[in-house]
Amino acid sequence: MIFDKQGTITTVFQENTTLAVFLKNLTTGYPKIKNDHLIINLFSFETLTADDLLEFLNISNTHRGANKSFVIVTDKVAYDAIPDAISLAPTLQEARDIIEMEEIERDLGL
Repeated sequence: MIFDKQGTITTVFQENTTLAVFLKNLTTGYPKIKNDHLIINLFSFETLTADDLLEFLNISNTHRGANKSFVIVTDKVAYDAIPDAISLAPTLQEARDIIEMEEIERDLGL
């Protein structure tokens, strides 16, 4: 598992693994990155479904409950195929933009 930290944002990715192993490694490494905004980069996975992304719901809810952003990046799943509880972006730049907007909303108390 690779953690790429830039400021208060950590991008998490891993190559050549299964989604189950990725989730296990993310859960294991979570205490190290729990205070950062997280971008979960899933571009290394050839195929993903909406059900695959739902596997991230618990950790996303936990992270967002701590007033931190949690954004999954993939272009394999349509935005409208997943619940609003999961933030999804098709590119890393859009994920950073979502985090920036969420930070502004938190600062304004929205």
